[in-house]
Amino acid sequence: MVTIVAAVAANRTIGKDGQLVWRNKEDMAHFKELTTGKVVIMGRKTWESIPPKFRPLPDRINVVVTRNRNYELPNNVTGAASVEDALRRYHANDVMIIGGAEIYAAAMGRADCLELTEVAAELDGDTFFPEVDKATWKETARTEKEGFAFVTYRRR
Repeated sequence: MVTIVAAVAANRTIGKDGQLVWRNKEDMAHFKELTTGKVVIMGRKTWESIPPKFRPLPDRINVVVTRNRNYELPNNVTGAASVEDALRRYHANDVMIIGGAEIYAAAMGRADCLELTEVAAELDGDTFFPEVDKATWKETARTEKEGFAFVTYRRR
């Protein structure tokens, strides 16, 4: 199964200047719970936005998508030329797509599930999550929190 995981503001903002626009301990714990033991696919910019002391993400197979064939990654991290390349390699695994915007856009057509933290605020940013087409995606679960909600969408 291919699942996209993201925290998304009401105006679809996910980032600014290479960083997340919204941080919350409960959301970070939710992210860890969703992704631990799985393959996590991310773009180079997302990889670089993770503080070095937290890279690679522990207890997960980390895959970094980059067009730069000479990009150096630690031995315990796999590089991939594209989202398709990464998905081909790990098709038998539960795969979590964790960003950023280009990677989300490339994976939307292949995803089975969206695990979104929907932030109940419009946030200033320069990086946006793709539009969630309600004709394609059906909300199947929602857990309301103060100022945000954990929402699961499944492909119709």
